[in-house]
Amino acid sequence: MGNRAGGRRSGPKCIAIVGPFASGKTTLLEAILARTGAIPRQNPVSSGNTVSDHSPEARSHAMSVEATFASTEFMGDQLTFVDCPGSIEFAFEAEPVLAACDIAVVVAEADEKKIPALQLIMRKLDELGVPRILFLNKVDKAIAGVRETLKMLQPTSSVPLLLRQIPLRKDGVVIGSIDLALERAYIYREYAESEVAEIPSDDKAREIEARFSMLETLADHDDQLMEQLLEEIEPPRDAVFDDLAADLRTGAVTPVLIGTAEKGNGVLRLLKTIRHDAPDIDATRKRLGVLDGPAAIVQVMKTIHTAHGGKLSVSRILSGQVADSAELFLPNGNTAKISGIYRMLGKDQSKQPSARTGDTVALGKLDEVRTGETLTSAKGGAKPLAALAAPRPVFAFALRPKERKDDVKMSAAIQRLAEEDPSLSVSHNQDSAETVLSGHGEMHLRVVRERLEGKNQIQIEGHAPAVPYRETIRKSVQQRGRHKKQSGGHGQFGDVVLEIKPLPRGTGFQFTDTITGGVVPKTYIQSVETGVRDYLKGGPLGFPVVDVTVNLSDGSYHAVDSSDMAFQMAAKLAMKEGMAACSPVLLEPVMKVEIVTPSDATAKIIALIPQRRGQILGYDARSDWPGWDVVEATMPQAEIGDLIIELRSATAGVASYTATFDHMAELTGRLADEVMNSNGKAA
Repeated sequence: MGNRAGGRRSGPKCIAIVGPFASGKTTLLEAILARTGAIPRQNPVSSGNTVSDHSPEARSHAMSVEATFASTEFMGDQLTFVDCPGSIEFAFEAEPVLAACDIAVVVAEADEKKIPALQLIMRKLDELGVPRILFLNKVDKAIAGVRETLKMLQPTSSVPLLLRQIPLRKDGVVIGSIDLALERAYIYREYAESEVAEIPSDDKAREIEARFSMLETLADHDDQLMEQLLEEIEPPRDAVFDDLAADLRTGAVTPVLIGTAEKGNGVLRLLKTIRHDAPDIDATRKRLGVLDGPAAIVQVMKTIHTAHGGKLSVSRILSGQVADSAELFLPNGNTAKISGIYRMLGKDQSKQPSARTGDTVALGKLDEVRTGETLTSAKGGAKPLAALAAPRPVFAFALRPKERKDDVKMSAAIQRLAEEDPSLSVSHNQDSAETVLSGHGEMHLRVVRERLEGKNQIQIEGHAPAVPYRETIRKSVQQRGRHKKQSGGHGQFGDVVLEIKPLPRGTGFQFTDTITGGVVPKTYIQSVETGVRDYLKGGPLGFPVVDVTVNLSDGSYHAVDSSDMAFQMAAKLAMKEGMAACSPVLLEPVMKVEIVTPSDATAKIIALIPQRRGQILGYDARSDWPGWDVVEATMPQAEIGDLIIELRSATAGVASYTATFDHMAELTGRLADEVMNSNGKAA
């Protein structure tokens, strides 16, 4: 391919910081902001004063629970970093961010337990086509050598992990790094720029070997470099830097830098790599299929409802410019007027008169706009550039306000929360009259509840959602029902004979009539069916009745006293008496469950399934996911409610599942008694 000059890219950049839970992302952002002068000093996460984890929920749980934006300047370039949560329960926060950012910094450490979580993140970057740098954090605490660590981490990456630095040690302690491209040593200083030094003679051989390994990998994409290596010619340093930048931008390699974010070590080299090598907005536009032109194109990455400033839509300006008070077209063709443009630094905002191509800013009071949407100044609107499909929820709870007067307030608050967090789904269960929130884990919904109670001042009562139990019958019966009432004037009279029979599982309900001779006039047959259907909403066990057929075979009427209501009442009486004699039985929904898990935890998963009354259908390797398995089983819905907690506990927080309805099954004995007693019915 020859020399592929890249040169320094200019213009604002947007960088997502991603990585497994507790890998040091928030600490790294704090170190970057301190090093670039955006904040006066680097605060430890334990202080509760970091720019990123500023919400009460994040500080309470000592973890990131939402994407946080922070803009700063480095060597004259505008950089916006987005700290994305590491927990799988909040991973969806990164989806709309990654779609519009230029590059991701993946923060990792030498911890084998976090490899599955790192693999999930790398897969998502592959899926979205986002170039990345891996920042190997906490090198001062690592026991294994850095190259051994890379061998351990390489299976998480679909492209080579390219080591750009090696640690410099003295008496077994990491005191700095050696840059393999610059061929220089850097001595770490806490919270300050490293000191440039000559490579110690004892480390020279190690540096030469590591550098040659780096050049060999680069030569896979550069024929000229390959020839130089074969002929043992030292390649020009500028050509090496051009190859490093080009391979990063195309995603051919993932460069690996090292450091310790807690002490601010390695941060400057990371910033310089981002500045010189990371792709810019042109590459991001190309990835998203955006043509450069005069029209402003804006991608919404996050929605925030602030206490005093109203709604903010944090957005990337992919093309053109936007000014305060400008109008943008939504995908549906409606318009929204910008009311304020703000640069973000955590919870703080600074107002800007306008924003240019590449900027990441918050746009004020775009009330109809949703996260993931694409806005434009061109009339008619734009098609979405990045489809935002929320993953299936794995945990749910039903809730209601403690005080009825808060009903409307709670509904409005939930709507705002769902706007801020598109992975939160809200539904209303008609059977139980419950409002049900569904999300991606117990902690996810705990944070939602805390926001309802804290940010919105609403006291909530929550519990597990009702399981949609049903009941059916085992025997057939013929039952007469007669409703007769005389109270002066017209009376009430209805008389029916119903044949009640069970149907095969999954058939539902059927109503027929075999009336002859007009013993029940046709005008009242519909009333009989209405009465039957009304009764079936709650059978003798207290649950909706399914898989039953009812035939109206006989009856009688009165020319004056019969009415629609009288025949409805007669039908209900016949059903009430007849159903009790049909050997009613409780049915519970059974789900088909597909669990994805790291292979080393498969045995644990298989062992816990029978403990939840599940039946294992089989398991196999997960297609194109080395080191992962898929376990298939059936399991009663009642056992699935908190399944995700146990799955995550067994897999260092990374397993997940999908569940779809499979069939209804009879439930008898003690469990059936418990269900009926909790529903207010004796067995």
